[in-house]
Amino acid sequence: MTVQHDVVAVILKDHRTMEDLLRRMRSVESDRAKALEQFSALLIAHGEAEEAKVYGALKRFKDVDNDEVEHGVKEHAEGNAALLALLEVSEVGSDRWDERLEDLVKAVSHHIDEEERTILNGARENVPDERRAELGAAFLQERERQLAADCGRVDHVRSVVKG
Repeated sequence: MTVQHDVVAVILKDHRTMEDLLRRMRSVESDRAKALEQFSALLIAHGEAEEAKVYGALKRFKDVDNDEVEHGVKEHAEGNAALLALLEVSEVGSDRWDERLEDLVKAVSHHIDEEERTILNGARENVPDERRAELGAAFLQERERQLAADCGRVDHVRSVVKG
């Protein structure tokens, strides 16, 4: 199995990219609007791909905590709602924008930490390499499909949040 297709490695790479984009959104020296645009697309594509291609498959493995997988879905919804609240603020860098950014950072950071400690560790320890590679390929394909559909647009994020 190549590391580039291991679902755990692929998800971890996205997490590091999200953390970098969150740092850029906090920095007054960065193009904060561009970082938000990139973050929005990645967060939605990543979460949709996890839910469509990874979470259900992981629930079938012994010692992968099904409650944690279901909790991950709930945390995706919380992160998406915090993202929408930030996207709906018109002035980047305003006090309201900064407040909503901190809400987003809190929601996403909590989810990343929890997912890495529970779901991903369970997958690394209990899912065979070949299956992790298959899941990684499916995740990447779905994530790319989402990105190609411009999934980070505010109207699309709103439809994801509102159901």
